[in-house]
Amino acid sequence: MITGFIPMTSGKVTVGGIDITRDPESAKRMIGYLPENAPSYPGMSVRGFLKFCAEIRGIHGSQASKAIDRVVALCFLENVIHQNVDTLSKGYRHRVCFAQSIIHDPDVLIMDEPTDGLDPNQKMEVRKIIRQMGEKKAIIFSTHILEEVEAVCSRAIIIDKGRKIEDGTPDAIKRKAINAGSILVGASGISSQDLQSHLARIPGVDKVVPVSDGAPQLMVRVFPKASSSLVLWRRRFTKQPPRDHGY
Repeated sequence: MITGFIPMTSGKVTVGGIDITRDPESAKRMIGYLPENAPSYPGMSVRGFLKFCAEIRGIHGSQASKAIDRVVALCFLENVIHQNVDTLSKGYRHRVCFAQSIIHDPDVLIMDEPTDGLDPNQKMEVRKIIRQMGEKKAIIFSTHILEEVEAVCSRAIIIDKGRKIEDGTPDAIKRKAINAGSILVGASGISSQDLQSHLARIPGVDKVVPVSDGAPQLMVRVFPKASSSLVLWRRRFTKQPPRDHGY
């Protein structure tokens, strides 16, 4: 609705003070848009596609060449610039479509699942780009990946069934969760008391709370101390707890 792709049934959206329904062209000039299923023309080369997108945005000649060079470098597309889009991996196709969304250097960038289909290294690169651009631009994206929210967002809004239920910094929202930062641990062949005792000796553990009594499996929840995080390894319990306290 912000991009004007879907009409709203009520309410009002303004982009840079411009009403998206009253003056959609002017509002859309300020927006870069990357949908989840990023569209492209598979028969075009990467450079040809980006040139086409630049011209649609009213960028021509030497200015278009400069814009293409800028986004190619920013999105690490140098190695595939002359390939056809249909020969690219999903990760590279996504990068090409990310490049088209910023080719006109928009003030507002709107994305849906911006790292969808990318490998871990590519995800880190895209998140770095988003953080850098976020210093000067308004960036809004939707995601189901909580790790992504923590990595790049200064503000998070949680929407459930069309209603806003939380709005704040990722850390502030996390602190509201009852089990924030805790780890659920399952075990068998050990008593609840012994399990809690072993886990409580791990550095950084604040408390261990029983969740189930062992039917069918013993479960406890381990909470970290303030400013601590927990990593537990899977390990068989023995009569004597392992020296490194890893479970």
